Amino acid sequence: MDKESISAEQSAAHPFSRLDPSRVLDAVDSVGLHGDGRLLALNSYENRVYQVGRDEGEPVVVKFYRPARWSDAAILEEHAFVAELVEREIPVVPAMEIGGRTLHEFEGFRFAVFPRRGGRAPELGDSATLEWMGRFIGRIHAVGAIEPYALRPELNPHTFGREPFDYLVRHDFIPPELRATYASVVEQALGGVARCYDRAGSVPLLRLHGDCHGGNVLWTGDGPHFVDFDDSRMGPAVQDLWMLLSGERHDMVRQMADVLAGYEDFCDFDPRQLHLVEALRTLRLIHYSGWLAMRWDDPAFPAAFPWFNTQRYWQDRILELREQVALMDEPPLWPA
Repeated sequence: MDKESISAEQSAAHPFSRLDPSRVLDAVDSVGLHGDGRLLALNSYENRVYQVGRDEGEPVVVKFYRPARWSDAAILEEHAFVAELVEREIPVVPAMEIGGRTLHEFEGFRFAVFPRRGGRAPELGDSATLEWMGRFIGRIHAVGAIEPYALRPELNPHTFGREPFDYLVRHDFIPPELRATYASVVEQALGGVARCYDRAGSVPLLRLHGDCHGGNVLWTGDGPHFVDFDDSRMGPAVQDLWMLLSGERHDMVRQMADVLAGYEDFCDFDPRQLHLVEALRTLRLIHYSGWLAMRWDDPAFPAAFPWFNTQRYWQDRILELREQVALMDEPPLWPA
């Protein structure tokens, strides 16, 4: 069978292949919102997300959840957390309650409807913006610390390191000639992660945004708001802070100082967590490769990430992780 035939067969086999425009519009109609036929696919790979025009009222954003990723209860747990934030007037975008429900089902697809919110990317090179972001995240974490998730998983060295690495090995994603080298450097990296966690000591976990980068924040004249809590889980507070940093070490020290100046207006921060910055960056790198591999049967992934699983890709990951091994043994960004 040629590559084009394999690709066509893969597309037909994936659940999202049934999610055509007419089914999207029928799903919206099923909850009484009545789309006007205007449909715009938004940038999302984990789920399928569309802006849908309506006969009456503003357009809405509809998220169709990836089958088998989260249970219904885990999705509703995230919706409840975001609703808590809204109750405290924290600017986030909640799932709309329609007919007493925030999670809906149509022909085997689970979906939620969100109000459309505009804005631009935050200017993370600006000190005032970083301090404002710190205040915003501090408010979220103050609520996230009130009680834990019961169902959503924890971000830790096992779930973001060992599990994705084991998946890559079991499913033969790493080229045979690089497998031993990649496995060796991952083991070194996970050893470095363990040392960072040992230096940090016992760190409390709380409900996080989980994927707190500039692409998930929209900025308006009123400040920032998050638009996607799909990756929300339990983890250390610094997970929602380190992705705001960039540049050389001295740049990141200044940026972290700006973020914490705002964050600590609303939430205490234990500086021991700064031992985890490079460890969490390392785990994200391993997890990202595993995430791509786990989604490789979705035709959207080979089309969007054609460089994944090439010889060059794994060579670059090996070099990247070697750099992280060295960085994890350096002092933290801020006196701990």
